[in-house]
Amino acid sequence: MFADDDRPKPKKLHEIGCDLTFLSAGELDERIALLREEIARLEADKVSKTSSRSVAENLFKPK
Repeated sequence: MFADDDRPKPKKLHEIGCDLTFLSAGELDERIALLREEIARLEADKVSKTSSRSVAENLFKPK
């Protein structure tokens, strides 16, 4: 058995496609803010990876 098996799993704050029927407007605002933060994090990582790839491509270009 793995050591991580006994750790509590983090609560999902939002699941894409979940039922929104019983959420209040405030809860929806919280989820929107959370998702915007996640989008910003994903975009920043994409920029980082894109620039790293560009540097690598320029490094190995035939001269």
